Amino acid sequence: MSDKSKYSNLWKEIKKNRECYYMLFPFLLLFTVFTIVPVVMSLPMGFTDFNMAETPKFVGISNYASLFLSDRVFIKSIRVTLVFAFFTGPLSYVLCFLLAWLINELPRRLRTVFTLIFYIPSMSGVYTVWQLIFSGDINGYLNSILIDLGVITSPIQWLTDGRYILGVTIVVQLWISLGAGFLAIRAGFQNIDRSLYEAGAVEGISNRWQELIYIVIPSIAPQLMFAAVMQIVSSFTAGTVAQNLVGFPSTDYKAHTIMTHAYDYGWVRFEMGYAAAICMILFIAMFLCNKLIGKVLGKYNN
Repeated sequence: MSDKSKYSNLWKEIKKNRECYYMLFPFLLLFTVFTIVPVVMSLPMGFTDFNMAETPKFVGISNYASLFLSDRVFIKSIRVTLVFAFFTGPLSYVLCFLLAWLINELPRRLRTVFTLIFYIPSMSGVYTVWQLIFSGDINGYLNSILIDLGVITSPIQWLTDGRYILGVTIVVQLWISLGAGFLAIRAGFQNIDRSLYEAGAVEGISNRWQELIYIVIPSIAPQLMFAAVMQIVSSFTAGTVAQNLVGFPSTDYKAHTIMTHAYDYGWVRFEMGYAAAICMILFIAMFLCNKLIGKVLGKYNN
């Protein structure tokens, strides 16, 4: 089939389903304006000195050179981000899958209840509650419990002591990480063709683990891929949790991620060129991770 025929058929399909495209248009417009355009603009902006008040000045690769050669906080933020992503990404992804799997085994009404229970933290401000739990005085819930149990004799400053800040932030991020990826996997479980289980039994599948490997995972591969992308993005771009929980900047930059560093230079110092360079490095890292995950899960999509 020639390229002209392909485009002709594509245009016919678009006209045939134009109502769907009308409904998608508002989202596509907002996505283009607030996501695609900023990403595209950040590439040339990263080679400039731009403070939002004056005309951008081209500075070549000096922003990138400064990041890796003289910005010690940025180097520390890379380590923090990698540790943060290593724990929150895989763990939250596994939690999304296991909880969706377990909830799918419950009666229908309980499925809805437990899905709501686990999803609510991802869309609500839970920082006040966690600040009460990790409060550094004897009235903090965690300190009070540990003192009553005799584990500690004096309160621990969970939110200001550099030894605990990153661990606390990871715990809270895990709690609120069951978002869109979790819902996608839940939807995938509900849409599995029940006849596949019957066919699997005929072929010799005899337990739930074999069903999981040979039926469930291949059937929900697109949802697993979407959830993986969402978890990667949320892990690498996490910064809101640390800012709301342990302050900005955190003690000794112990919870200072790359995204927090970009926020610092972009919206506190208004050095937009430098912030754009940081964001471009973060974008490249996320892109490479997504490609890696795509190769791992791609075999299930075929």
